Amino acid sequence: MRAVRYRRTGPAAEVLEIVARPVPDPAPGEVRVRVRASGVNPHDTKRRSGWTGADMPPDGITPHSDGAGVVDAVGRGVDPDRIGTRVWLIGARPEGTAAEAVCIAADRAQPLPDGCDFAEGAALGVPAVTAWLALLADGPLTGQTVLIQGGGGAVGRVAVELAHRSGARVVATAGSADSRAIATAKGADLVLDRRADNVAAAVLDLTGGRGADRIVDVDFGANQPVTLAALADHGTVAAYSCSTDRTPALDYYAFARKSARLDFVQGNLLTPAQLSGAAACIGAFLAAGLLRPDLAAVLPFDETARAHEMVEAGASGNVVVTP
Repeated sequence: MRAVRYRRTGPAAEVLEIVARPVPDPAPGEVRVRVRASGVNPHDTKRRSGWTGADMPPDGITPHSDGAGVVDAVGRGVDPDRIGTRVWLIGARPEGTAAEAVCIAADRAQPLPDGCDFAEGAALGVPAVTAWLALLADGPLTGQTVLIQGGGGAVGRVAVELAHRSGARVVATAGSADSRAIATAKGADLVLDRRADNVAAAVLDLTGGRGADRIVDVDFGANQPVTLAALADHGTVAAYSCSTDRTPALDYYAFARKSARLDFVQGNLLTPAQLSGAAACIGAFLAAGLLRPDLAAVLPFDETARAHEMVEAGASGNVVVTP
């Protein structure tokens, strides 16, 4: 089968290549999926570029943890009736979805509703699960005020939509007019320019001085001053990235004085209960037509390097590649 591969970190155009790989056989508890679309996320580009500092396996890496396709084989212990079903994937690893086939634990291949095409299914995984973890993994949001930093991004726009549909009052920030329009369209009650507006003052004014019950953060270190000013006592900060500085200083006592809860979210690292909860919630929203990814581009495998470059340049929606 054809697969995308890189054996060293660096710029996408220099390190990504198309190679021939054996078609994998599913192990016990796994399904094999014929990939119809593979989603590209910022964590994929960060690992490929070397930003995250992850180790490089001797044989290299087939990237992308998100994808969608059709189950064509099952391992021992998996219901054979799953063969032929359409699925979206949650956290394919260690081998990624940038290949014509991938094997994955059966519970990480979730039913894809008929009204959702493969490209949309490939855009769900990390963004949708990360948003769910940041918002709903520890209980309902009804009546809470949620501040979503980066509300027009891949995760942020899903977070706005999930929070809005889950009964929260949603404040979103974004840096561009296009991103602010996206956050508004997804249901944010108040959308702020993260560069020009006093975000903390706006949140405090909206909440009568109390602050946000929960803050979902795309850049933990850079946003820390705003977070501390805008967070309510006993509030939760759910951070899923720290893009400006990998090792920021933490103002411990400023968080401690608010009895804050810090939650560092990883959409690919789930407990069984989290996986089950995320899949059920996202599946219900999908089936009801209440959650649809925004696609910026669908490109062929041969243009995977371009897809990575689009994500790194801040594409206005999800970028997907197809075999």
